[in-house]
Amino acid sequence: MVRTLFFFLIFPWWTLLMLAASFIFSFRGPDAIFRCGQIYSRGCLRLAGVKVICRTCPEASPEGAVIYMPNHTGLFDIPALMTCIDHPFRWVAKKELFRIPFFATALRAAGTVCIDRRHREKAVASLNQAAERLRDGESFTIFPEGTRSPDGRLLPFKKGGFMTAVHAQVPIIPVAIRGSAAVLSKHRMRIHPGVIEVQFLPALSTRGLTDKDRGHLMEKVRLNLVGALASKKGAL
Repeated sequence: MVRTLFFFLIFPWWTLLMLAASFIFSFRGPDAIFRCGQIYSRGCLRLAGVKVICRTCPEASPEGAVIYMPNHTGLFDIPALMTCIDHPFRWVAKKELFRIPFFATALRAAGTVCIDRRHREKAVASLNQAAERLRDGESFTIFPEGTRSPDGRLLPFKKGGFMTAVHAQVPIIPVAIRGSAAVLSKHRMRIHPGVIEVQFLPALSTRGLTDKDRGHLMEKVRLNLVGALASKKGAL
């Protein structure tokens, strides 16, 4: 309880400070905002008493643009990823986040792609925009589940991110995150200090794939995440 009170006492001021810094450095482009986001993420993790362990492999670091696809169990997934991925990347985020004053401005400055999940045509247009930027060399992170899992089990995957990967012909890097839900789970407000492990799995090529291969690609990413999460069960 003490950690929770401490976190929510400092967190709003830390957020306002880093939003101000983002506005100041926004003239330097999205990469500068990304670096501000990394500082912000490390501060949030420290406030919460969270340690992040990053595990990678040579196959998880291909040259050029990629799409990172992590499982999603808690709010601290995002700062953990920001801590472990040093190369600047962009997010695909739901439209609802763009309704938050000031935060929406920072999202736009960071190059975040807004997706309206309630309108298919608009969502497809946003994902096509992300594919074009991937072809231009920008990496993205997309949560394939689309939302946080309430119990840690993988939810059904959304097709959009895989469509984007196929259209852009860029690799997908599955990312297994463990421990985030134990720190702050969905629908809870109590902070539990602990350890979050972020494991980057070998990249999966989309070279030569078409929309007809999307289902197989989804299943492959899912199996890789399920296998990684199961093999690390109880490791933290």
